[in-house]
Amino acid sequence: MTIRIEFAGRIAMAAIIALTAALLWATAACAFDLMNPTSWPVIPVPEVATDPNAGTTVGILPVYLDTDSKDQIRNIIAPDINWNTTLGAGGNFRYLAYPSEDTNWYAVAGGSWKIARKVDLDYQGGRTHKNWWSYEGRLYFERDPTERFFGVGNDSSYGNQSNYTTQQLYAEGIVGLNFTDKLQLSVMERPRWIRIQKGAFNNLPDIAKEFPHQKGLGGGSEILTQPMLQYDSRDSVDIPRSGGLYRVFYGIADRRFGSSVSYNRFGAEIRQYYSIGSRITLVGHLFTEYQPAGGEMPFWAMARLGGDDSELADQQPLRGYGTGRFVDNNLSVGNFEMRTRVYDANLFGTHGTLEVAPFAEAGRVARSMSYDPVAWSALHPVGGVGFRGIAEPFVVGYVDVGWGGEGAAVFSGINYPF
Repeated sequence: MTIRIEFAGRIAMAAIIALTAALLWATAACAFDLMNPTSWPVIPVPEVATDPNAGTTVGILPVYLDTDSKDQIRNIIAPDINWNTTLGAGGNFRYLAYPSEDTNWYAVAGGSWKIARKVDLDYQGGRTHKNWWSYEGRLYFERDPTERFFGVGNDSSYGNQSNYTTQQLYAEGIVGLNFTDKLQLSVMERPRWIRIQKGAFNNLPDIAKEFPHQKGLGGGSEILTQPMLQYDSRDSVDIPRSGGLYRVFYGIADRRFGSSVSYNRFGAEIRQYYSIGSRITLVGHLFTEYQPAGGEMPFWAMARLGGDDSELADQQPLRGYGTGRFVDNNLSVGNFEMRTRVYDANLFGTHGTLEVAPFAEAGRVARSMSYDPVAWSALHPVGGVGFRGIAEPFVVGYVDVGWGGEGAAVFSGINYPF
């Protein structure tokens, strides 16, 4: 059965690569002025990433932009073909839709020849909070063979790193009640199924051999319920330049309701934006989370620090390290950016802006709830610079380069990290 499933996965992977290649060929066959980039039917974006977890990836991403009469982007089709030094050939298909400021949705599917698979479907409505209700639905499947584990704790050693594959499936639903366009009370419900398997890197020990007594090696399941109260005064949900976002949340999973582990968590988040003239935006981000669970938490449900993603129920960014570099029950992090618009131009049927954003950040994890979140000797500082392409009012593409205590890291993606 395993052989058949893997064979079917490789057939699907080959189909994605073939589809992307066909799109590239069709693009090359179209009539356009080679010397006039604004006439090109797609934007050929080179992919180069050096992720501390996944290693080096290179590829090509042809981006097709569909704009309306106001030259605002409404749809993006962005498949890619890539090559990773460990995972081999890969590809992804991406479709992002922005029907209005109040609604957007996307569909992403792809993977690599070796192990990796991903399907991510998301729909959001009521984003501007102009009506009584807001809602989001997401379905996510992942098989990520690049995961690293260094042990639990803020002082986990780089020399103890191990590799594993996270295979998970979850459905996430969020319903928000908007008291005003700024004040919202929401509830998230997320059933999740997760398994831990052998990773893709033969030069690293498997997590089960390096940490045979670690809780959570067999995976598990959880049904997380998380209410949240937030006040949002930002001038834009996607490309904010002033105002702030302030959140407090509480989450609970319980064995009596289908989870393999019982725990609760609570925390707070602040995002603040200040504009200086028309070119510079100063951005601050603070996040803290507590899980009074002692030593009972499986490692995959702990607070995770590292990488470029800010996800309220999972992890926080520290862009000089790989995703989930530091894990434990409690977490605190601070991030600061100076987003500077350095160039504007009308390209590919829309108005684009190049932004350069030097950043500094520091964070830590801890086992005890009585820890000092700002003890300088325990923080992991990171510095770096981000390069962003902006197509207002909805789209941001980024490449962020960070330097931490274990070297450099390069991340790329869509939307601001926070």
